[in-house]
Amino acid sequence: MTAVTLPLIPPMLATPGRLPPAAQDERWAYETKQDGQRVMAYLAGDGSVLLRARSGEDITGAYPELRPLGGALGTTPAVLDGEVLALDARGRADFQLLQSRMGLTHAPARAARRAAQVPVHLVLFDIPYLGEPLVRLPYLRRRARLEKLGLAGSHWSTPRAVTGHGAEALAATREHGLEGLVCKRLDSVYEPGVRSRAWVKIRNMRAEDVIVGGWLPGRGRLTGLPGAVLAGQRAGGRLRYVGGVGTGWSEAERTELAGLLRAIASDRCPFDPVPRVAGAQWVLPRLVGEVAYSTRTRSGMLRQPSWLRLRPDLTPEESAADVPEGFG
Repeated sequence: MTAVTLPLIPPMLATPGRLPPAAQDERWAYETKQDGQRVMAYLAGDGSVLLRARSGEDITGAYPELRPLGGALGTTPAVLDGEVLALDARGRADFQLLQSRMGLTHAPARAARRAAQVPVHLVLFDIPYLGEPLVRLPYLRRRARLEKLGLAGSHWSTPRAVTGHGAEALAATREHGLEGLVCKRLDSVYEPGVRSRAWVKIRNMRAEDVIVGGWLPGRGRLTGLPGAVLAGQRAGGRLRYVGGVGTGWSEAERTELAGLLRAIASDRCPFDPVPRVAGAQWVLPRLVGEVAYSTRTRSGMLRQPSWLRLRPDLTPEESAADVPEGFG
């Protein structure tokens, strides 16, 4: 078999947003937003597979269990768009698990050992090339071509997309604790490397109260202001560090927060145990804030936290949020 030289196709990206208007619902398809690593899989038709990350980096060596995908279409060359996931005991994508597999491209022995311990699964959702470029075809036709291939194996699959019923699809992702939803316009072409409004991603965010125990000085235009606050929650009678929050403020809110933090400066870290955060400025744990976040790591840390508001109506003692049992 002779390998085909395939075109380099950067992945099309989704724009953060909301559900399409109800009147346009039937013009959109809905897919579960996956919490993994975006991958373009290049099948040259000679039994080989090349996996590229969103950056274009060759990451084939990190996922040896995906090599058999190279022969799944025989001699037909293709470029497949998907997401590599590591699944927890409940069958849900766990990015923290996946991190133990990433970065092993040039360590084949370690990658093989980790593959046995933490196997991955590739979810396929688009096909911009199949013997010829398909990027100008509408999503609906590309998706039909992909599903017709019947790509399903021990380490890869092609989940179905739902047309219409966006509100119900989003509610289902929330009910099952999934990361969110991706809405794709049925008539949209594939735009390599473009963050397009024809694809819209909706992330399910949670909100909880946290206690501010410190902050990190900002840089550049934020010099003299907090670049991030260090947040904690109670666990076992102690204030446990749950992460740094560096987004969500307007300029005025950040300036107000700077004054509040200076007024409660302390030489003592209020967190137990003390987190390893270089350059941390500690404060007395008197401020309560509300933050949004996507999920927690298994150790209780907040993922993708964003500041929502101060809670002057709450004292630290009244803050109801506790770190999940088993934290730390």
